[in-house]
Amino acid sequence: MDKTKPIRRDSANTRIFDERSLETDYRTLKPLLKKGWRVLDVGCGTGAISRDIAACVGPSGSVTGIDNTEKFILSGRESYGDVPNLELQSIDLFDYEAAEPFDLVVSARVLQWLHNPAAAIQKMKSLLRPGGIISILDYDHTSLEWVPDPPESMRQFYAVFLKWRADAGMDNRMAENLPALLKEAGFQSIEKINSDEHYHRGRPDYLSKAGIWAKVAGLKQIVEEGYLPETLRLKAIADYTEWVDKTSVSMTMKLNDVRGIKEVQGDNQSRA
Repeated sequence: MDKTKPIRRDSANTRIFDERSLETDYRTLKPLLKKGWRVLDVGCGTGAISRDIAACVGPSGSVTGIDNTEKFILSGRESYGDVPNLELQSIDLFDYEAAEPFDLVVSARVLQWLHNPAAAIQKMKSLLRPGGIISILDYDHTSLEWVPDPPESMRQFYAVFLKWRADAGMDNRMAENLPALLKEAGFQSIEKINSDEHYHRGRPDYLSKAGIWAKVAGLKQIVEEGYLPETLRLKAIADYTEWVDKTSVSMTMKLNDVRGIKEVQGDNQSRA
């Protein structure tokens, strides 16, 4: 697969993004947020988490959410257009410029899709004020845990999915490699906070959360690029959906929130 070939994130269902919240899907961030902060949310999807961040920073603060998939932004504007301190823009990170720097830049589950994460981190750093904070939340897809093992068809699909990602230049262990990337970018006081997503039968959202891989298997791009036959993709969806409904007990997705502080010029002890 050509590493310059874009991943069609627009094939995702906007409902996946709308179902997310700060409390459930970026829970480590909430204690960090301060009233009055200017926050940039990179790859915000429809802006559901951005909306919750806006509530935390209050009317004296503001949140700008950017995403390069226009349909996500249009959906978000329709859903959250009444939030006065939230702005959603359809623009690529590398094309985005801000009138003034941000106190905090966040990006959740986005860098895992990029073949140039180091460049993206440098761009995000350029949008921070000196002493500002970056927080990146992302997965280690190589350590996904299912109990019990899912059907063979899904295991085959998942192995192909990881190979497809790797061939495209995406990092399947992004969560574990983020500290080194932030250090390379010059961030200080780097911190890795475990934020694993553990879903067990009995949770109200279990079927939806555990069923995410049936939605991922809906990514026809993998078939179109010759990585697996359509029959296997469809079988994986059907078998996995039945397994989630009737057999599965739990699923744990390995996730880290990795933070760093942008250095203050002439001061080795940067602070937020």
